[in-house]
Amino acid sequence: MEVSVDLVKSLRERTGAGIMDCKRALTQAGGNLDKAEEILKNAGLASAAKKASRATKDGLIESYIHSGNRIGALVEVACETDFVARTSEMKALSHNLAMQIAAMSPKYISQEDMDPSETRPADEVCLLRQTFIKDPSKRVQEIIQETIAKTGENIRVTRFTRFALGE
Repeated sequence: MEVSVDLVKSLRERTGAGIMDCKRALTQAGGNLDKAEEILKNAGLASAAKKASRATKDGLIESYIHSGNRIGALVEVACETDFVARTSEMKALSHNLAMQIAAMSPKYISQEDMDPSETRPADEVCLLRQTFIKDPSKRVQEIIQETIAKTGENIRVTRFTRFALGE
């Protein structure tokens, strides 16, 4: 099946995937955009798992101060190169993570970091397990994996802190 340039362009705009990956997914999906997007998503998640062991020595620190200046958050997000650290995808991810931290007040990055005496559920206190505030159908970990698929590099949250006036 021959895939049109317009279909490839449309899928590329929806997913941020490479041109050849979009064309391959559309061919595999028989020209169905939704099916092709799902194929790319699954491939991206597999790709993210392969990159998990790669070193993250660069990155950025993002801050978020909520309106009213009573709640704020800082998050350190690491990636493999300074090139990716400067991309709009990485900056948007870091900003969204800082907002998530300010809004949801997680205590740990992942379930592995949890204190054994913690009584609250991991979905409540672990950043990566929380429901994403901008899209409740996804978890924070999925948002990070999608960015890994777009940038082609390993990305991880290395630390964060949340400040609230009076706490």
